[in-house]
Amino acid sequence: ESLDRVIERGLWSPLERFGFGDCDWSFEDLENADGKGGADFSVLYQGKKCAEVHWARHSGVMGVHNQLNALAAIAAAHHIGITPEESALALAEFKNVKRRLELIGEKNRISVYDDFAHHPTAIATTIDGLRKQIGQARILAVLEPRSNTMKLGVMKSQLPDSLNQADLVFAYGAVSGKDALGWDLQEAIAPLGSKAKSFHDLGRLVEAVCNEAKPHDHVLVMSNGGFGGVHQKILARLEHLHP
Repeated sequence: ESLDRVIERGLWSPLERFGFGDCDWSFEDLENADGKGGADFSVLYQGKKCAEVHWARHSGVMGVHNQLNALAAIAAAHHIGITPEESALALAEFKNVKRRLELIGEKNRISVYDDFAHHPTAIATTIDGLRKQIGQARILAVLEPRSNTMKLGVMKSQLPDSLNQADLVFAYGAVSGKDALGWDLQEAIAPLGSKAKSFHDLGRLVEAVCNEAKPHDHVLVMSNGGFGGVHQKILARLEHLHP
């Protein structure tokens, strides 16, 4: 609505919209060979299919936010003479950036991912993207709310909804130092019930995650910081528990 108000004040360039609903550019989810969606998609221009985007295997590109970003790129390229088909072929070779559902390692068929998600909207989108890729397999969400806005508790009330699709939640919050939270982490995630636990000690969090993890589980670590190297600590502990 805010964008519409700005456009109404005056626009002297061609306007095309992308996204959902009544847009010039839209998309439809495609199932992959495993029958799962949330990554590959058909491109529609003015209601007609004009291309299909198939991401490279293990690219780590998934979720609606990545589909929308790709759709925007296709639309922009179209304005300079690049066809949607050509754009789709280029996107098929795209390698995702670090820390975007990046697969760090696997131990005993337990996958450990790293993602930069650090606020509720990004957390929800990341979990949703992984869920669409893995189907009913379990997601163990490991979260460190350490961004400045999260440390202040500005969006703490949104955390339960953002983590709802995870099967288990392990949240970490420092109690001292520059990364200390100014609010009660356990109280904030309490609406999630028994599936969510908070920790102030990183070692105990790692132990709890590894004790719960089972083959075919997906451990999703989310933080905008180093998180004390928790990814490698989890993998090392998993190797010790499941040699």
